[in-house]
Amino acid sequence: MQNITEISTRFNALREQLDRVIMGQERVKTLAVTALLAGGHMLVEGVPGTGKTLLSLSLARLLGCRFRRIQFTPDLMPSDLVGANIFNPKSQEFVFRPGPVFTDILLADEVNRTPPRTQAALLESMQENAVTIDGERYVVSNVFTVFATQNPVEMEGTYPLPEAQRDRFLFKIVIDFPEADDEARMLEAYAAGQRLHDDIVASLQPVISAEELLQARRSVATQVKVEPHIIRYIQELVARTRKDDAVQIGAGPRASLALLEGSRATAALAGRDYITPDDVKSLLHPVLVHRITLTPEAEMEGLALEDLMKRIYEQVEVPR
Repeated sequence: MQNITEISTRFNALREQLDRVIMGQERVKTLAVTALLAGGHMLVEGVPGTGKTLLSLSLARLLGCRFRRIQFTPDLMPSDLVGANIFNPKSQEFVFRPGPVFTDILLADEVNRTPPRTQAALLESMQENAVTIDGERYVVSNVFTVFATQNPVEMEGTYPLPEAQRDRFLFKIVIDFPEADDEARMLEAYAAGQRLHDDIVASLQPVISAEELLQARRSVATQVKVEPHIIRYIQELVARTRKDDAVQIGAGPRASLALLEGSRATAALAGRDYITPDDVKSLLHPVLVHRITLTPEAEMEGLALEDLMKRIYEQVEVPR
């Protein structure tokens, strides 16, 4: 069993390796590593060219885990994801051929380009680490993690993720355009002949194995203490989303669990075995932004989700 200090050292080393590939985007890289340690799936959203796929590929290289990538398209079928029973004429029997979900890390590129039926094929594997095919249940990896990317600006040929699908993602990580200095550093690297997508990503070496990742998640779950006042704080924050007049659909219990597990991972990365209110507050946006639906009236008035988040945590007393 790893202790919190060892976990903090290993995962911060992984975080530092991302700096070789992703210029800037400090918050994004920290959230990605936090989600990995917490054992949650990530929905990564950004306009084209902001590094969504590059972030996912780099994380996969830094983990000594099996990795599969699948490009979601309008003609993708559920069997293309989970697999199917194929008839073998030699043996005169049906043989199960596993799909891409039978891996440790799955990059679901442009997940909103495939119809809801195929999107739903991911639900069982994301929630229960298993898939059911022709009535038979098959277990997937115990560290199975989905990195799903989506483009928020291209609407033609896309299918918005339903609420049940979005709720399975621990965090929604939004990648914005890079700062001017970071973009200049990237240009300088390419001008000097460094190919971030090819050379540097290919040179990344695994920092953490699949077994170490699983052990780290279990250690965080047992060693990071959660005091009663923190539990009440998390519950009150999430409950506020269900009472606000600007909210049509509030966050459910899975959001409370996501805040709890994410806060545990945040504390462990900081080398602590206890959660602070700041740990919880720092994750409010990535945990809730994809789980809340505003009323049409609030949207017409131009209310931003960021303003709603601010209002919510200002209404809840911070425990001392």
